[in-house]
Amino acid sequence: MTFHPVPQAAQLQPGKGTTVSVAGKRVALFNLNGELRAIDDTCPHVGAPLGGGWIDGGTVACPMHGWEFDIKTGKGVTVPGCSVKTYEVRNNDGIFEIAIN
Repeated sequence: MTFHPVPQAAQLQPGKGTTVSVAGKRVALFNLNGELRAIDDTCPHVGAPLGGGWIDGGTVACPMHGWEFDIKTGKGVTVPGCSVKTYEVRNNDGIFEIAIN
């Protein structure tokens, strides 16, 4: 597993999400009450960016059709059999990094 720095992660405010590019992948990054979480940015339904979705507690809703996903586990809420990949996030001496295999 290789960790890649994401400098803009430190500016992400609690309750917000964004899309970042990490090792050539689009990743949705979220700040859940000070804890950073990362999932695939692409909704499996029609490919909308989840980083721009609506956050409600620990879930994000796709901005295109509203499918919801658990931000911590990636599991589909609206369609339980449809999930997204999660990525480990760590703080390495003040620099946030995301693991991409």
